[in-house]
Amino acid sequence: MLYRTIAGNRICITQPTHAWVSGQLAQVWGNQQFGAIAPYQAVCLGAEQHDIGWLPWEAAPTLNSNTGYPHNFTEVALPVHTQLWAGAKHLAMPMGRYVALLVSLHGTGLYERFTHWKDSPQSTQVVEAFLNQEKEFQQQLINRLEQDPAYAPHVTPAAIVRNQHLVATLDALSLLICMGIREQRQVEHVPAASGETTLTLTPIADNPTQLAVDPWCFQPDEVTVTFEGRILAEKATDEQTMQDRLATAPWISLTATLRPGQRQN
Repeated sequence: MLYRTIAGNRICITQPTHAWVSGQLAQVWGNQQFGAIAPYQAVCLGAEQHDIGWLPWEAAPTLNSNTGYPHNFTEVALPVHTQLWAGAKHLAMPMGRYVALLVSLHGTGLYERFTHWKDSPQSTQVVEAFLNQEKEFQQQLINRLEQDPAYAPHVTPAAIVRNQHLVATLDALSLLICMGIREQRQVEHVPAASGETTLTLTPIADNPTQLAVDPWCFQPDEVTVTFEGRILAEKATDEQTMQDRLATAPWISLTATLRPGQRQN
């Protein structure tokens, strides 16, 4: 679950919905500067489903008693978070081996980039066990995909790193879009046709639904994404009340349009 505020209303957006925006961006990703996606269909689906492990949690979100709202995705307890990501590969596998590989890689990549879990011996033990389990799964899957001519070119170390970074980029872009940024933000380690670069997102006229992107990384000259959220008007003091209110909360359809921009010097 993530949030944005519109006209004073708290809009709840699920993790799978945010991932849907990642998939929309993947479908139009790439140009001369940024290269093409390969394998296209599998990577697009992997981007779209990268948060599939959150489905069980989103069906019955837990209450943050300090806020009166469902936990933000950054507030979920570490044991729960690792359990969700450990189950993600099994939910993704029916969609294909490469999709499951990308989902698993995204999960381990999060813990490799954000290492606050190392501050505690208990959390270190939990995360290291998760990482070891996932990396074993990833290697087994890579070994099998290497035997498949359709996927062998896409499981080289360079190809895996590129596609892992691409899904992470699409994830970051989607989060910024869904949360409705009102100030300039950057996304680093973005895979380009050669090496990596940094993307700068700037709200146009302070409008979070109109964003300038520099350098431009998409095929068309303009990209519009659509997604949905629910308006949760009241705080709750107990989890069941919060879940009941969320289940009946009114829906809202949202869009964001991305256009080429120029970085301000």
